[in-house]
Amino acid sequence: MRRRLLERISFTDVSLWMVGGLIALVVVVGSITTLGMGRFTTRQWLDFAVTGIAQGSVYAMIALGYTLVYGILRMINFAHSEVFMGGAFTGFFVADAVARSGLLERNPFVALTLVVLVAMATSVTIAVLLERIAYRPLRRAPRLVPLITAIGASFFLQYTFRGLYGSQFKTYPEVDVLRGAVTITGDLVIQRLQIVVIVTAALFMLALQTFVQRTKTGKAMRAVSEDKDVAALMGIDVDRIIVITFVLGAVLAGAAGVLYSLMFRQVQFFMGFIPGIKAFTAAVLGGIGNIPGAMLGGLFLGIFESLGPTLFLTGLGVPAPHQLKDVVAFVMLVLVLIFRPTGILGERLATKKA
Repeated sequence: MRRRLLERISFTDVSLWMVGGLIALVVVVGSITTLGMGRFTTRQWLDFAVTGIAQGSVYAMIALGYTLVYGILRMINFAHSEVFMGGAFTGFFVADAVARSGLLERNPFVALTLVVLVAMATSVTIAVLLERIAYRPLRRAPRLVPLITAIGASFFLQYTFRGLYGSQFKTYPEVDVLRGAVTITGDLVIQRLQIVVIVTAALFMLALQTFVQRTKTGKAMRAVSEDKDVAALMGIDVDRIIVITFVLGAVLAGAAGVLYSLMFRQVQFFMGFIPGIKAFTAAVLGGIGNIPGAMLGGLFLGIFESLGPTLFLTGLGVPAPHQLKDVVAFVMLVLVLIFRPTGILGERLATKKA
């Protein structure tokens, strides 16, 4: 039995576990040292956590677009980051218009709803065109072909929006009603904008989960995910279900684009790249193709990205640790892929699906 076990373990496996163990050791030592220093107060740690939840909520909304498309087509839609960017960038012009007209100050709820609706409509239009023009003709092609097409479509959309809207940064107007903070307890103070982002993201994710689990169309989506050919034999319009899947992901991406822009204010044609990569990371962390996993992965990534640099690196004497937040986020991805390759809630895929 020991001999069989040794035969199954390769040099690559040993190397990966050694790298994972080394990273875990650095994380543990850095965390213990940082906490032992007593440099940060309870309120500061809570601020880090709340900021992480807000960022993670946006990542989760974008990640759902990746995981929905993968669940249906078994492909990674790398152009989804530009679906997110297109909604946010187009929403800026509506936000600027309602701010100039005074509607944003007089009735911020109506103004922001209008911005979100335009952003979602733009994202849906982009996603439907992508599916119809770039992906549908390649549905039976080898899996590498649509992947390369998605990367090409991503670049095409980036520079199309650069030509349409320019390469300069645009700044979203501030919303007066979202300024300030709310004190929950003595040490827990949450910005109003963070509350809006977290609550809005939670409502969108709950609506999606309810749609997929409780409606006839959601049941059809799950059937197409299992086997498109059998689903078609059962009378399901596969093309229609795939379009609906892209639309759902785009609606979430458009709304996420506005929430992201309200938090960080600035938008430009290249803004989708980093959030898109982070959202893809979140989808992998949660288990690609798993809707609750994408939600959990996004929140986990946001909290880890906000807390991690300060917690892990301050005690190791790293200057300006927050500048390494992207490194910390992707190191976490490496750890998950080493110790749980299927993700937090993912399942091992059959050979046919994988």
